[in-house]
Amino acid sequence: MERSDGRRFDELRRVEITRNYIEHAEGSCLVKMGNTWVVVTATVEAKVPNWLKGAGQGWITAEYDMIPRATFDRTPRQSITGRQSGRSMEIQRLIGRSLRAVVDLFELEDLTIIIDCDVIKADGGTRTVSITGGYIALYDALKYLCEQGRLKNLPVKEAVAAVSVGIVDGKPLLDLTFEEDFEAMVDMNIVMTESAKLIEVQGTAEKRPFDRNELDILINLAEKGVKELIKIQKKVLKS
Repeated sequence: MERSDGRRFDELRRVEITRNYIEHAEGSCLVKMGNTWVVVTATVEAKVPNWLKGAGQGWITAEYDMIPRATFDRTPRQSITGRQSGRSMEIQRLIGRSLRAVVDLFELEDLTIIIDCDVIKADGGTRTVSITGGYIALYDALKYLCEQGRLKNLPVKEAVAAVSVGIVDGKPLLDLTFEEDFEAMVDMNIVMTESAKLIEVQGTAEKRPFDRNELDILINLAEKGVKELIKIQKKVLKS
């Protein structure tokens, strides 16, 4: 099928990552994938949640939100409505889980790193873009802690990135736009490590069930995308 932006079925949107985007944060970036843009910051706090006190390990958590006009229609700020949406809570938990999976938390000792993901422009894949950018901000925050002598070693086990895949008009596609996601028969968000280990597979049959063969096709397609994203992450972190 011909995609509206002219991409091949297995092609990512254009990816741009601006490192150290927020001056005061220990780690930060602006990550753009097509028309989805997310500002990510990493903040270090010298404490852990109460339930982790005395456990000898640190913590990584995340918060996620969208500015009011990140989408076509204005979305009220969650601070004004007085409560966080279920969608935001689900996404920030996913981001936290994904990043914790590639860090040795015992090396963090009694430190917490908060990853804030603020979507400023949304065109599909905001959660996956947040994870991909979140790794950059987290890596830089950990590197900062090493440079400050607060950590002995960089506790990163391996890189992690995430991407969406789906079946639209019967065809598998990589990195869905909002329009493609809306039309998808099946859509998935897949989080994967550099060694191709799966951290999370969020898959939904929107318009029809899918079989095991289609699942394998989509995971393989996601693996291709994640490998490309990790290559971009590594290039950014070397710059």
